[in-house]
Amino acid sequence: MTEQKSLAETVIVADWPVPRNVQAITTTRSGGASTGPWASLNLATHCGDAPAAVAENRLRLRTGLALPAEPVWLEQVHGTRVVRVPAARLLQPADAVWTSEAGAVCAIMTADCLPVVFCDRGGSCVAVAHAGWRGLAAGVLEATLAALPVADAEILAWLGPCIGPTAFEVGAEVRASFCDMAAADAAAFAPAARAGHWYADLAGLARRRLQRAGVRGIHGGHWCTFSDPAHFYSYRRDGVTGRMATLAWLQATK
Repeated sequence: MTEQKSLAETVIVADWPVPRNVQAITTTRSGGASTGPWASLNLATHCGDAPAAVAENRLRLRTGLALPAEPVWLEQVHGTRVVRVPAARLLQPADAVWTSEAGAVCAIMTADCLPVVFCDRGGSCVAVAHAGWRGLAAGVLEATLAALPVADAEILAWLGPCIGPTAFEVGAEVRASFCDMAAADAAAFAPAARAGHWYADLAGLARRRLQRAGVRGIHGGHWCTFSDPAHFYSYRRDGVTGRMATLAWLQATK
């Protein structure tokens, strides 16, 4: 009989050179109570899953990871609004959240879009941003950097799982939304078999935008949600599906 892994053993822990008080993880789809297309650790209430299952999954998340507080869940709208904890205690439209308060848990949910975690080298603040192509092109990463009370050069970024560059087929209008602002971003697109379509490197586009903003310490970004159904939800692959969560918080120092 195979021993079931604990929730803490199924999550992806961010691997980046940050102070010890900075905590950041992305969940996988393992370890929850949901069934069907949402199996098993779906953390979203908006994708058709049974509310009781989502509530149980969120409870397992908090207890299994010994989180210091309930995550602050956002109503994500593919925009650029950034909110701050503790001011944002209730669900509200936003696509990034940050805090300088120890014990407050920032959260965003994804199922192909790119989660980006930020912190400063001194470990005084942390943020998470939801970067689908619309939010990325509109400037959600730059808006998050602007909200943080530290210089961009002091920021580190970690890119979590997203749809990979061999799976994310887009139309010419998506390519234009990036290349019309920065011609060099054309290097993040490869021609697809269908005329007028391209494969987009979402994580690569994020790296380019962060680098232009002055961020030099950029890590992660090598997981593909689309090609790994055993570990990740993917909206592009499955349509009806669950959501992973990327969480970041500052651990209280003793």
